[in-house]
Amino acid sequence: GVGDAGIFDSGVGGAGDPGAVLVGARASRRMLLLAEFFAPRSVAVVGASRDPGKVGHAVCANLLEGGFEGAVYPVNPSAPDVLGRRAYPTLSDLPERVDLAVIVVPAAAATCVIEECGALGIPAAIVISAGFRETGPAGAVLERELVAAARMGGVRVLGPNCLGLIATRSRLNASFAPIMPAPGSISFLSQSGALGTAILDWAAGERIGLSHFVSLGNKSDITEVDLVRAWTEDADTGVVVAYLEAIADGRAF
Repeated sequence: GVGDAGIFDSGVGGAGDPGAVLVGARASRRMLLLAEFFAPRSVAVVGASRDPGKVGHAVCANLLEGGFEGAVYPVNPSAPDVLGRRAYPTLSDLPERVDLAVIVVPAAAATCVIEECGALGIPAAIVISAGFRETGPAGAVLERELVAAARMGGVRVLGPNCLGLIATRSRLNASFAPIMPAPGSISFLSQSGALGTAILDWAAGERIGLSHFVSLGNKSDITEVDLVRAWTEDADTGVVVAYLEAIADGRAF
């Protein structure tokens, strides 16, 4: 297949073959992407809220009510608890290093949270917050700063300006969509949050199961190419369905 740098991987190579080692390393990175985003052991919601009208409340509720068996940590410096769970002022105050941070704070504060993720060794973040490139030049500057912080800290980022993601095998609803689909073999990715929500509603009504649902948002880091490559390694994915408004790297895709 096409490699991470647009180089063709033949997949042929014996022991000690540098090409085989390179291909194996790329496959390992793809599997890591699956594990940290789709099967985390613990999740922090930065911007978790007590207010039922806030996105930070919906994300926290979906994680707690969807059947996710890992630890869920609300992060809110102004609330002692959220939805019956103790809340922590910052990621640094958590009792463990989480695998995944879901970020629902104003755009201007998101880069600081990503920097904290990097400092703590948190490998994966979903930035649901809006107010980035989609809003104009000032937002584009904020997005570039966020991406730079993520690269400096070694954090992979989904979003910003996205709905989040769902992984039915791990009962993970790290989104503000209220529907947890039935398990299935279809992995669906969408660049449009509105269309993604409509697909979730339709799939529930038609009793069609999904393995994964991902809202890409602005694709500042993780793109459709990353997801398709990762899902080729996933035993739970038999079909990939994508709604895309643009393709970041046509040759790689």
